Amino acid sequence: MITVDDVRRITATLPRSYEVVVRDQVKFRVGRIVFVAFSRDETVMGVAFPKEERAAMVAAEPEKFMLPRQSDMRYNWIHVRADAIDVDELRELVVDGWRMCVPKSVAASID
Repeated sequence: MITVDDVRRITATLPRSYEVVVRDQVKFRVGRIVFVAFSRDETVMGVAFPKEERAAMVAAEPEKFMLPRQSDMRYNWIHVRADAIDVDELRELVVDGWRMCVPKSVAASID
């Protein structure tokens, strides 16, 4: 099962990212944009993800991915079960979510 500490290790290498706690939830931001957030019990992680691709991702791997609640469907966001992914998948999701939030020149700096 992935943990908040796993995400901390990944985000520590990403320029402009930082951690905040909002209403007892750990979130990772670039500026004011949240690109990773954990549920209060840390069993579900929300991550920035293209709206156009999330239905296909949920359909392909429903044991790992869930759609966000209806009020969050307008955002580029998907939910991930923390016990269903490994650290390699986590790294890919977190870095891709971060890339959606930073300028292209900053994203290119970690290639």
